Amino acid sequence: MTDMTDSAARGRPMIWDPLVRVFHWTLMICVVGAWILGEFGPDIMTLHFWLGYAVGGLLLIRLLWGFVGPRTARFANFVTGPGPVLRYAATLPKRKPSHTTGHNPLGGWAVVAMLVLLGLQVLTGLFVGTDDYVNMGPLSGYVSEDVNKLVLSWHKTFAPLILALIGLHVAAIWFYRIWKREDLITPMITGRRPD
Repeated sequence: MTDMTDSAARGRPMIWDPLVRVFHWTLMICVVGAWILGEFGPDIMTLHFWLGYAVGGLLLIRLLWGFVGPRTARFANFVTGPGPVLRYAATLPKRKPSHTTGHNPLGGWAVVAMLVLLGLQVLTGLFVGTDDYVNMGPLSGYVSEDVNKLVLSWHKTFAPLILALIGLHVAAIWFYRIWKREDLITPMITGRRPD
């Protein structure tokens, strides 16, 4: 006997492939964990560093997947010019779901901004040097102390920018849920748009 729920799910198109979904949720856990450890301790930042390495690895995987993955994962599918972004932005006041397959043009640029900022955060973390000589990035010995301190200041500057983008992302999810009556969370769990 065929399960009706299963066959109904198969009838809906796949929006997010398993790699994109696992990437998304794992990245969220790693970024939030690294931020909490960076802000609130402990004084020895070993776990913070490991989470940073995980973020770096995830970003490399996502970058590769953005070129060879399925259509909705590819950057060419969602990184557009200003025209499509402005046309899509003009539809935001309408109280109806957008039902884009994958990222919409505005969200696509938010993804790019997040990937770039996280990449810069990981890169600066690799070169960070501190006065305690304990919490040093693995590449800190290859640059001068002045560069160590400069990248530490950049590393600290990028953190609130990343938090602001995360806040914007969460606000957009709620905006779509409440105003446009569109569930963006379920597809990131199941891969398919809910009925």
